[in-house]
Amino acid sequence: MESKERLDVNGQLTLKELPYIIQWDANKCTRCGQCTTVCPQKAIEPSVTVQRVVTSEGPLPLPQSVRQVSQGIKQVTDIERYCVGCGVCSQVCPNDAIFPEYNPVNKFAFHKNQGGVPHKRGGRRNSTETSTMDKLQFSRISMLTDPALDAGRHEFHIRTLLGRNLAPENMPLTIKDDELGLDEMAFIPPTREIFPIRIGGMSFGALSPHMWEGLAMGVAYLNEVENIPVVMCTGEGGMPSRLLKSRFLKYFILQIASGYFGWDEIIHAIPDMQEDPAAIEIKYGQGAKPGDGGLLMAFKVLDLISKVRGVPMRVDLASPPTHQTKYSIEEAVAKMITSMSMAFGFRVPVYPKISGSQTATAVLNNLARNPFAAALTIDGEDGGTGAAYNVSVDKMGHPIASNLRECYLNLVKIGKQNELPLFAAGGVGKTGSLAANAAALIMLGASGVDCGKYIMQAAAGCLGDEYNRCNLCNVGRCPKGITTQDARLYRRLDPDKVAERVVDVFKAADTELKKIFAPMGRSTQLPIGMSDGLSINDKAIADQLQIKFAS
Repeated sequence: MESKERLDVNGQLTLKELPYIIQWDANKCTRCGQCTTVCPQKAIEPSVTVQRVVTSEGPLPLPQSVRQVSQGIKQVTDIERYCVGCGVCSQVCPNDAIFPEYNPVNKFAFHKNQGGVPHKRGGRRNSTETSTMDKLQFSRISMLTDPALDAGRHEFHIRTLLGRNLAPENMPLTIKDDELGLDEMAFIPPTREIFPIRIGGMSFGALSPHMWEGLAMGVAYLNEVENIPVVMCTGEGGMPSRLLKSRFLKYFILQIASGYFGWDEIIHAIPDMQEDPAAIEIKYGQGAKPGDGGLLMAFKVLDLISKVRGVPMRVDLASPPTHQTKYSIEEAVAKMITSMSMAFGFRVPVYPKISGSQTATAVLNNLARNPFAAALTIDGEDGGTGAAYNVSVDKMGHPIASNLRECYLNLVKIGKQNELPLFAAGGVGKTGSLAANAAALIMLGASGVDCGKYIMQAAAGCLGDEYNRCNLCNVGRCPKGITTQDARLYRRLDPDKVAERVVDVFKAADTELKKIFAPMGRSTQLPIGMSDGLSINDKAIADQLQIKFAS
């Protein structure tokens, strides 16, 4: 019996081995129980403590032993119920009696893989290093003092093109009776004029109905009231049928991936569409888990999602890695671009999205030769994800700045830099500097950028961070109601408030981009590839990106 008890003790974890330790003040706590109710991990539970207290009272004080019983809060040490540090307990506590504290000496990495299954999580990679984008400085400033350059007063619009932009010599122009016209029989690539910051692909399923609805309302308001043409990618998983047949479809990029989830409904809705979508994005990879297919875990495949995607309830929805079913990425891209262009009558820009990698330039070179390819989106290693193995999130991928720069310089070599747009994603706005990161990537060669995690942070108050805080996106227990299909959780999120914050974010980004570009003398077009306006105090990065080193 003694040896069994010893083994039980040796098999347990201590609080010091967990990533977050709950700090609880017994004197402030009123024992209301709200914190234990809202904890998504059930990492804290009510407890009863029995203490032996020695007292000495009266004129002839003799020591007496008294047992006192008190109620309180206890943190569990079960690895399946570890505290993720989301802090929801602090938000509901009326007396500020409880909060999670990060434990920098934790040993979570040694215990997280249970039952022989590698740890899966949502969110973004665990890294606190300053990204290259945040190190870049805008160092080419006009010396003129001109009110027209003041970001608060100028009138120019920040816009970019989504779609192939033919060179003048390649335009199908005709001259008849001294009048210039277009050859109606020639193929003219479809293009869209959009705001250079897009909302990246976060699927209806990965996000809760309230979150997705809030984003959609915000995008519609920006376009129709604020005249800022922001577009939003649906992610893989389709979209509500009422939106497919509404006039708001023109603000959405429909994403298709190897799982084809939701596309049966999209194809059947084509005859009834009032508007064409903004574009079609074919996802071959994402930066946070390159080489893996997407995964929507069974926790989130409830009634509404199963209907939209046309699948059974409560089953894992894995998008297979494309290399298992295709002969080559080049062949797959060409076939999908052609077929999707035909489906929408060649009226809609169609382009692929790939993971940042050393082979990105090979895909790019093939796209440059494909007249139907509208753009290329490259997703860097800091891109967020709904569900991925921890090792993929933390150890795989390519930084977006260097990968984008390599691809842009490759386009320069073949003379296509003003023809095929590049869009960059992966960690844009990771530290809150959305406009600055976007401007830096544009000057490195991007026509625009995608952001996802930033929008969740800014519009809905996502609690995740790079200290492995929260990051429950994959299991449907999001305490803020952002990435869950549990109605008890997503009712906490007000879609109207989300929409208001989306509008605030893009209006502020619009002003900040003007503030950056106007003093550089760019008030009519984006400074795409204007790398001489950038500098950095890291010689190795300066050489890699071919920009100015300024110490």
